[in-house]
Amino acid sequence: MRKVNLYIAMSLDGYIATADDNIDFLTMVESAGEDYGHKAFMDTVDTVVWGRKTYDKVLTFGDNLLYPDKKIYVMSRQRKGDKQNIRYRDDVVSLIHELKQQEGKDIYCDGGAEIVDELLKHQLIDRIIVSIIPHLLGSGKSLFKNGRLEQKLKFKKSETYPTGLVQLWYDVKQGV
Repeated sequence: MRKVNLYIAMSLDGYIATADDNIDFLTMVESAGEDYGHKAFMDTVDTVVWGRKTYDKVLTFGDNLLYPDKKIYVMSRQRKGDKQNIRYRDDVVSLIHELKQQEGKDIYCDGGAEIVDELLKHQLIDRIIVSIIPHLLGSGKSLFKNGRLEQKLKFKKSETYPTGLVQLWYDVKQGV
């Protein structure tokens, strides 16, 4: 069965962006030739799920991150329809249930925080891969919100990099 992988970066104090959606702090770990395992990870998935704000931010980086070889679902209440490999949907829970029933590689979710919260509330994330950026934002958009179910994790591995980035991999124990 296909797995849903949350693959995301956050500051050491747990924020994925500032209050105004600025993610400039991520650039502090950019290093020539280093992708922190992103390409290898992307080879394991054929579907991407983004919130609309995350998608809009990705668009500012250029078309090279739109993964033309992947199906991309953008969660939005306002936007509808399909455009090339982009499909707009408004209910992430039903989408994930639908995708998990289909044949294919794993599913990559990269937020934002609202999507992550909804998927965690419904125990639909199978693996959490978090890259910790060595920076304290102090405030902003927290990756994990209060009020969701307690979920146990099983440590899979960690990777450390010369830039100070630490990547943690956990499987989520379902039904616990």
